[in-house]
Amino acid sequence: MSRFRDLLGIAIGGILARKARTLLIMLGPVVGVAAMVGAVGLTESAKGDLKARLDELGTTLITAEAGTAFGRQNPTLPADAVRRVRAIPAVERASAVAEVPGVVTLPSEGGADYFETFPVPVLAADSRLPAVLEVPVRSGRWLDRADRVNRTRAVVLGGGLADEFGLIPGEVRTIRLNGIDYGVVGVLERVPLEPNLDNAVFITQWAAENDFATEGAPTKMYVRAAPGTTEQVDAAIPVAVSLGSSDSVTTRIPSAALEASAQADRTLQQTALFAGLLALAVGGLGIANVMSISVLQRSAEIGIRRALGTTRSLIGLQFLAEALVVGLIGGIAGAVLGVGVVALVSAVAGWVVVIDLAMMPVWIGLAVGVAVLAGLYPSAKAARLEPLETLRLG
Repeated sequence: MSRFRDLLGIAIGGILARKARTLLIMLGPVVGVAAMVGAVGLTESAKGDLKARLDELGTTLITAEAGTAFGRQNPTLPADAVRRVRAIPAVERASAVAEVPGVVTLPSEGGADYFETFPVPVLAADSRLPAVLEVPVRSGRWLDRADRVNRTRAVVLGGGLADEFGLIPGEVRTIRLNGIDYGVVGVLERVPLEPNLDNAVFITQWAAENDFATEGAPTKMYVRAAPGTTEQVDAAIPVAVSLGSSDSVTTRIPSAALEASAQADRTLQQTALFAGLLALAVGGLGIANVMSISVLQRSAEIGIRRALGTTRSLIGLQFLAEALVVGLIGGIAGAVLGVGVVALVSAVAGWVVVIDLAMMPVWIGLAVGVAVLAGLYPSAKAARLEPLETLRLG
């Protein structure tokens, strides 16, 4: 045990005596371990955030739009599409919106040219839409039956559009749709699974038909399936809407895009892990190369120790111990750096930091293993040196 402590002390002394060289050969393990810890940590943190979002938003929302079979130009769904879809046993709720074309929305007297060039989507919606989306009204209220019965010119703004218009909660605001005044009665919270709704204006079916001469046939439908039945309902919607034909309606599960993003993150994780392993391998070559040169530079030291009776094995073990210490310190530094990167990126992105501490010894051990393997050749080279030969080299 005392011999091991002596050997370790000599190895650490040799490393500290050549700080610049040590830092250079330590870069490989540091970068390699940091890349691997960062790749796994960031992917797991992103996955945790995605899981939290999916738990919050749900994975049971389905959207349906008319396909080309209903007409090539401005296709719409049948007027009773919502009723047909509600008849599917696993459907909990359904709602539809109808796009109202050719409407120019003006939040004030100014900006007409801009909003004519970049029109705001205007959608005729029913009273069930927020419940189907499972998104609350940020302020005010949603369109209700009284608005339709009393023929009230009321609008609800998407959350993004309200922010763009600078609407303050509780503020009485009037906007103009094709020159007709409409009172803003509410603001819908942002819809993460359907961000296109964030910049829309919602009106009643009566307003769409009366003020803008549109039939109000639904262009898009939102369906909430019972838990565990999303895929079955997704397959049943086209058949139910088109009465047997399955190619007249296009359906989509918005949460699937988030899950696809998670798959892309896993691919990125694998790429980063490979890059980390490559950095470790290159670092190992660097350790072998620099330590081989070090053997030549320290030939006088080796010769004196051999002349004083130090065995070949101890000389070899000294250099092997130096490689081990370099790998150990580099691995620990890389792990700390990787954790720091994960914490920083997670803080910026608003994620909860997820670090698998059980894997830390694995990453550090991998760095140590690569360093020791890289140190085998230099240590063997040092052990083979004879005292007389070191005088020639020195």
